[in-house]
Amino acid sequence: MPEIGKIVDEVRDPWYRRWAGFPGEWKRRYRGLDDRQRFQVGVVIRALVVIGLIFIGWPLALLVAVLFAVPYALAYVPKPWNRFNKFVIPTIVLVIAVTYPFVYSGAGVRLEGRTLNLLGAYPTLGTMVIMGVYAMMAVGLNIVVGYAGLLDLGYVAFYAMGSYTAAWFASIQFAHRNIHFGAVGVGPNTPGIHISIWILLLLAGIFTAIIGVLIGLPTLRLRGDYLAIVTLGFGEILPQVARNGDNLGGFNLTNGPNGITPIDPPGFGNLNFLTGSGTFWTTERLYFWGVLVLVIITVFCSLRLRDSRLGRAWIAIREDETAAAAMGIPLMRTKTWAYATGAFFGGVAGAYFASFKQATFPGDFSFNISAFILSMVILGGMGNVWGVVLGASFLAFLNQQGLADIGHSFNNTFGTSLDVPKYQFGIYGIIIVATMLLRPEGLIPSARRKAEFHEGVADTPLYDVQA
Repeated sequence: MPEIGKIVDEVRDPWYRRWAGFPGEWKRRYRGLDDRQRFQVGVVIRALVVIGLIFIGWPLALLVAVLFAVPYALAYVPKPWNRFNKFVIPTIVLVIAVTYPFVYSGAGVRLEGRTLNLLGAYPTLGTMVIMGVYAMMAVGLNIVVGYAGLLDLGYVAFYAMGSYTAAWFASIQFAHRNIHFGAVGVGPNTPGIHISIWILLLLAGIFTAIIGVLIGLPTLRLRGDYLAIVTLGFGEILPQVARNGDNLGGFNLTNGPNGITPIDPPGFGNLNFLTGSGTFWTTERLYFWGVLVLVIITVFCSLRLRDSRLGRAWIAIREDETAAAAMGIPLMRTKTWAYATGAFFGGVAGAYFASFKQATFPGDFSFNISAFILSMVILGGMGNVWGVVLGASFLAFLNQQGLADIGHSFNNTFGTSLDVPKYQFGIYGIIIVATMLLRPEGLIPSARRKAEFHEGVADTPLYDVQA
């Protein structure tokens, strides 16, 4: 019972106190380690410092050190001000994100052309847009996997449905129709269906949520590996339908392997994201700020859902499905809501990404995408929204820009001709294996899962008993 009480206290403790800890708590924990464990802790700390200085350089390493020092200061703020502390770091991150386009290529300090040492150049605005899209999809998958504990290996199907929803209603795919409603940058005589992308984002989310319900209803009676296999099957079915959908009973639905292009851009009134307006409203800045707003909405909704009655039911099912059912939680309905909610955000992300790329192709929706997004959730920390966003941003940066820059720096340094992006999935695998071995709860885990990993929630098994 004392162990359970300790877990509950740790879960209820504010996040900045858990992160920073009090000196007495740190001393108690450190003194409880043996010599080998103390040596390991010291090696890990020094290795992180060295890796930070090698990969990201002095300026960014100093910034990271400052961000890590902020929670220590917040832990000593008087209690009446504690309720304001939880907004400090999110506000700092938001300000940095909003002003990044100006810092990257603005009139003041420019990051354009500067490097992060071995990681290469700072992310371009195009890379930042892709990072935001993957962050949205990862947060959506986190609802299914991290909150409800349902292993979904076919999440790419929702991404595909969102992309094709935008393609159907914002292109010339159905040229025999002439419907225009709020589209920007499209002539009135342009054939096809052209609806505002902002309306299509909501429509894509709703349509994809319905698909998530239809997929979930026949599969959610399964558990564990069986559920994962069935979701994997659905994730493979929809891309095949897209690839062969150019002749469904004589009707061209998806244009087959050729895909659908071009897709209308977002915009407001006379402001077109594709063409921009002047030196301030450039194309990349508009797309970046657009995806930033969508990420903020996704994170906000995910956090509110986590603390809601439905979110607590998801967590109860994840912890013990049998006990949750015994307590009166309707399993099928609650799981279906998890699938529908996760699918909604995946559909919105897919629709925005299709508009950003101006096209959608069946080859964009392979199983690798599902595994890639799941890796983001695992790396960041299942159940923790901020950790998932961090994991998604990091892996998306490596996939889009980082690995190529690392290979370029490596080849220039050692005079080799190694094609690093060619081994990207092997590199991602090494990252995930290292995470599972060194920090199985993820980089920024939720308090509950961290307590489970480090304290345990059951009796100690025999093979863990030491003489």
